[in-house]
Order: sequence, then C-alpha cells, then structure tokens
Amino acid sequence: METTPNDPGKKLTDIGSLGEFGLIDHLTRELPIRNPETLKGVGDDAAVADIGPFLTILTKDLLVEGVHFDISYTPLKHLGYKSIVVNLSDVYAMNARPLQVIVGLAVSGRYSLEAMEELYAGMRLACDKYGVDLVGGDTTTSSMGLTLSITAVGKAGKDQVVYRSGARPNDLLFVSGDLGAAYCGLLVLQREKEEFKANPGMQPRMDDYAYVLERLLKPEARSDIIDKLNQSGVKPTSMIDISDGLASEVLHLCKQSGCGATIYEEKIPVDRRMAQTAHEFNIDPTTCALSGGEDYELLFSISQQDYGKVKNIEGIHPIGHITGADQGANLCSSSGQLIELRAQGWDSFRRKEGR
Repeated sequence: METTPNDPGKKLTDIGSLGEFGLIDHLTRELPIRNPETLKGVGDDAAVADIGPFLTILTKDLLVEGVHFDISYTPLKHLGYKSIVVNLSDVYAMNARPLQVIVGLAVSGRYSLEAMEELYAGMRLACDKYGVDLVGGDTTTSSMGLTLSITAVGKAGKDQVVYRSGARPNDLLFVSGDLGAAYCGLLVLQREKEEFKANPGMQPRMDDYAYVLERLLKPEARSDIIDKLNQSGVKPTSMIDISDGLASEVLHLCKQSGCGATIYEEKIPVDRRMAQTAHEFNIDPTTCALSGGEDYELLFSISQQDYGKVKNIEGIHPIGHITGADQGANLCSSSGQLIELRAQGWDSFRRKEGR
C-alpha cells in the first residue's frame, strides 16, 4: 500500500481509478481565471484568449512511446506528420485557423540523427499541407524512448469561435467522414506484430488494409469541413473533434452543453473496408465507430433552421439530435432499442495499447 509521507496511514489514490478525463476534472476543478483576456480555459478542445483584433486559440497534445504509439510499426515520418495534425484538429474543432506550432521533443540515445530527420520530415509535410509555421520548441534527452509535445496556436474572429457548450435541444448532430477505421488499423498492426514475434521470417500481410492503416498512421485534420460550413454561412452551435471515439465525444458535448442526445446506429458513417476488417476480428463495426478513437473527424451540432444550407455538403452526415438533459445520451439501435451511451474509448491511464 502506497502512503503519503505526511500521513503514513493514509492510502494514496491510484490515478487509473479516475481515468484520463476524471483526472483532468479533478486537477483542474478549482483553477481560477485571473486575466480578463482568458475567455476559455480547461474544458474544450483548446483554450481561447482575447489579446488582439482576433481571438487566439491554444492547444497541446502529448504523444508518448509505448502509450500512444508503438515504434515497431509506426514509421517516424508518419509519426511526425500525425503529431502535428492531431493538434491542428483541435484548432479546427474551435472553428479557428491554425497558424504556428511549437515542438517539444524528448528522445533517448537509441535514436539516430537520421531517425530524427525522418520525424521532422513528417512534421514539415504536415506544416506545408496546412499552411502553418513551425516556430520553435525544446529538445532534451530521455531515458524512456521518445516523447513528443506539440503546441498549436491559431486565430478566429471574435464571433466565430465554436465551443462544446453551445448545443441546445432540437439541434441536429452531424459528423464528418467515416468512423472506426483507425482502430481497425491498430488491430491489424497489433496482430501482425504478434505473428512476427512468433515467426520472425514471415512477411506482414498489409495489402488489403491500406485504408484502415492510413487512417491510423496518417490522419488528416478536417479543415475542408470548416471551409464548407463557413462558405455555406453556417456556424455550428457546438463542435468537437473525434479523438476518443464517437460515444465519448457525444458525452463531452452533452456534459458541456447541459443537454442529452440521441444518435441513430444506421446513420453512423462506416466505410466498407473498415466493416470488413472489424468482422475479421469478430467486432461489430458500430462498436469500432463508437469506441475506437483516433479518427480526427468533426462532431458538431447545428440549428434545425440551418439544415437546408448543409444538407448537400459532401462529407458530412446527420446522425441524430440534441435532447433535454433529462433524456440522457443514447444510441437508437437498428432494431429501435435505446441504449445508453458510455465512454469506452481510448484512455491512456487505463489502457496501454501502444498507440
């Protein structure tokens, strides 16, 4: 039993019992906002500060070897690309534009200079594609492999930022793209790794899994969806990016907005290649979409009066609607059964899946 130095009889709490989001809530529940320029602190995809003619958007993500990725099957160039993209996704989820990124890097001596060049080549590709500047950071040694800490900075007009907290009953829920493929890509890589360990002479079987592998190893931030919504004159009432699974993100919107939601199983967009891979692992594709995570699509709500403006936008799909808080957050199954949504996706304090 671990105890505190000041009170040897008091048992310490395992942070795994709280989970990632429980830990965040616990540590940040009494953080004061001291400066009037700070409009939004903890609790959304990014923080928001009013320090000029535009609002400044700030966000950070960590990628830790052995927790968020397994270097045995993650190419460093892809890892560098992904490390930038997952941060930009948070900025877009605020209906904002990323401008700069700052890179923190802790790396052990088992990595060569050439390996780091590959990592940064991927970062540069992402910066080139999304038009952001890599403006600095910090580098240090590590005894624990490779850790990336990326900060992204963006901007938005003062009336353009979208929070998680703006959804209202009868708003419509949409998602971009398709869901669950990244998790299926992870399952494939984990399976091939185990087969290789058992038989080092084997060749990995990857040709049939190009789509799900790309969704895991080289995700894209949905700047195009933000562009299409803005061009249509639609500002979502709430928005979040899907990094921890659809169910988890719906619950985040409901919690922050003080609402409930109903989503419909037959409306959840899944790709046939994902579904085929899920069936290989005897998993329901809906389960992958709800709980898989790392899709980096956008989940957002809009007012019903804006439906006509967005119904023909390619790449977005209506999946349900916002309800009163007393109705809770539910999945309406294909058979018509209401099932309470639960956050069963990725949690770095409870699962160590090497992603």
